[in-house]
Amino acid sequence: MKRLQRLLADRLAAASLAVLAAILAAGALAPWIAPHPPDEVDMALRYAPWSLDYPLGNDQLGRCVLSRVLHGIRPSVLYVLAAVLASVGFGTAVGMAAGLLGGRTDALLMRLCDVMLSFPGYVMTLAVIGVLGTGLENILLAFILMKWAWFARVARTAVRRHADAGYVLFARTLGAGRLTLLRRHLLPACLPELAVLASGSFGTTLLQVSGLSFLGLGIQAPHAEWGMMLSEARQAMFSRPEQLLAPGFMIVLTVSAVNFLSDALQTALDPQAGGPRTAAAASGEPEAAAAALLRKEAI
Repeated sequence: MKRLQRLLADRLAAASLAVLAAILAAGALAPWIAPHPPDEVDMALRYAPWSLDYPLGNDQLGRCVLSRVLHGIRPSVLYVLAAVLASVGFGTAVGMAAGLLGGRTDALLMRLCDVMLSFPGYVMTLAVIGVLGTGLENILLAFILMKWAWFARVARTAVRRHADAGYVLFARTLGAGRLTLLRRHLLPACLPELAVLASGSFGTTLLQVSGLSFLGLGIQAPHAEWGMMLSEARQAMFSRPEQLLAPGFMIVLTVSAVNFLSDALQTALDPQAGGPRTAAAASGEPEAAAAALLRKEAI
């Protein structure tokens, strides 16, 4: 509760949290609040200007831009959030198992992490797309395969650091089992670092998904997605530049809110940090953030 109060005390963090909550709610309720079906084509309304019926106008096929922006929240934000949570869950479970069990299990799991981290992220993504084909599901699967090892590394380091703490040793003396230690002591101790890393990973993953969809490798027509909407709008970027505004603004707004919230989240969860993230972590790259956290633990 105190951590939440510290987070909400930051006005920028509270505003970012409100923006993200509004975007997530709009995505979940898109089928009910969108004024028109997102794939409804009406060539008579091709590039129609803004109006009461179409607040953001119409695109090159006469489709409602506002409806497509609202429906684009699901693949651009909600599905990306689900992929990040899957990466965090799997990576945290692997890292905690390695840190708590130690020995050969630790060595085997960490060597597996080394193998996964040896592949460049975009190379892995393109390899998965080349094998499984284009599509948002395949891109998100590739991101899960790429990113879980970073969370495993951070979780394992945090568990090893807290495993010999006095309160953990006292709990062991009282007969607490491994699952109890994980649930009551070690997992809460790991949450601050994992939360900061996950928030940074969410922002970069959103940008990467939008970029791949812009290139035609992500979600396919007629489904709506912000990156694909930008790709469709570039055909008329000089004659109808307003077509780029809505999806581009939503991407910038969402990623900015995530980054501001991530900065405030670290301060709220770890008051000793006392300020913004390190330069590597502030770059937004989850790999840089994880490396910075690991270097901090080594020192």
